[in-house]
Amino acid sequence: MDLQAKVAYLSRPDSYPENPRAVEAVQTHMAWVFLTDRHAYKLKKPVRYSFLDFGTLEARRFDCEEEVRLNRRLARDVYLGVVPLTLAPGAGLRLGGDGEPVEWLVKMRRLPRELMLDQAIARGQIGEDDIRRFTRVLADFYRRARPIAIDPSAYRQRFVRAVGVNHRVLSSAGYGIDADVLQPITAMQLAFAERDARILEWRVAERRIVEGHGDLRPEHVCLGQAPAFIDCLEFNRALRILDPADELAFLAMECECAGAAFVGEVVFDAYREALGDAPPPRLVRFYKAYRATLRARLAVWHIDDCGAERARWIERARTYLALAASHCAAL
Repeated sequence: MDLQAKVAYLSRPDSYPENPRAVEAVQTHMAWVFLTDRHAYKLKKPVRYSFLDFGTLEARRFDCEEEVRLNRRLARDVYLGVVPLTLAPGAGLRLGGDGEPVEWLVKMRRLPRELMLDQAIARGQIGEDDIRRFTRVLADFYRRARPIAIDPSAYRQRFVRAVGVNHRVLSSAGYGIDADVLQPITAMQLAFAERDARILEWRVAERRIVEGHGDLRPEHVCLGQAPAFIDCLEFNRALRILDPADELAFLAMECECAGAAFVGEVVFDAYREALGDAPPPRLVRFYKAYRATLRARLAVWHIDDCGAERARWIERARTYLALAASHCAAL
């Protein structure tokens, strides 16, 4: 049973026990998401990359279970469980049936699109109270997280290596990234990691490194009365081991990219009030520059898959690099 047949089946409203009016199928780099009236079902693609391997059914099942477990930390009522897509002789495919499992899907409660932070920013309807409310939830999450033991020098070197990878990818021929833009960004981030090594290493000494969300973007923040944070980075634990200031800087950078820089200012103010942790402004600038460069790298990564959307991804990469350059200049 190939992926195309599974996608075709799951794109039909009559495949679901809830009998939705329609099904919207959304493709991402690593998954297909099927949106019904009330639920979302995520199917992992059988892909292999250097940082993950979904090549076997068992690996995809395990990742689905991890996605539910990890996301329930910050969105307990959203992640409903893992359901099989089965195949029975003479009966064909069935979602949640009694036949042999041929795929596994994460089942989620569908959140109102208008309550997501990116949509509130786009409408110009995000208030300080909303920001402080969701930041307090995050601060409590970080407060309860067990500090991760890591060598301070190894923590700093992790950034040095990643900055080098970002540079190599973004400077590849064919992406159209101006070397005169990229080179200073790389040089200033490496200089910070060398000159201000004590700042990075002190965060480790203060036991600030925890297992976080890993992909804290505005489209993953729900502004309900009980804020929820979805779509954590479940497939690679190492990428979730981070400084909360790094994770919040990532969110702040993405909000700034969307035209709402004030969101990050309120987030860090509320975080300081909640935890008494005041990361140095230079460190936050570095984290923002690093995250913006990483997002530029991920943007060009889509180009080989997107064909006609090539120009859009290159423009997005350039937007992130411009933001990275502005924060590097402040270093």
